[in-house]
Amino acid sequence: MLHEPRFWSSLAFVLFFVIFGRKLWAVITSKLDERADEIRKNLDEATRLRREAEQMLEDSKRDLKHAQEEAQQLIASSSLEAQNLRAQAERDVDDMVARHEKMARERIHVAEQMALRDIREQATALALAAAKDILRQQITEDTDLAHKLITDGLKQLPQALGDKAA
Repeated sequence: MLHEPRFWSSLAFVLFFVIFGRKLWAVITSKLDERADEIRKNLDEATRLRREAEQMLEDSKRDLKHAQEEAQQLIASSSLEAQNLRAQAERDVDDMVARHEKMARERIHVAEQMALRDIREQATALALAAAKDILRQQITEDTDLAHKLITDGLKQLPQALGDKAA
């Protein structure tokens, strides 16, 4: 057994671990503990980041829901305002049409009145011209009538001038 190389290798192995085992064990365990602490820190960090991500997701969902509700409210209010504007525009158009129709009727009425006045003036002018021609013809034929008309006219002249002055 003392001459066996296996024996000496086994003994060297055991002695190596007995002599240096504590130092190696301390170094190995400290490295393993450090590695475990680092892994624990990474896990804690990952857990914290996950919680933050979940919180951010919830906040985003809440903000999205709030934005959708606000968009629906804006759409509803815009639709209502559009309907109100349309109704107001229709009322304005109806009012404008009524005003234009009234103005057109007034213009037509004024044009009718002017046409009637022109017709009356022309009729009066024709009647006066006809009366003048008839009077001229009768006066030239009947001199007594001419004399009577002139005397009656001169008698009524002061009274006519007096009425006009008053």
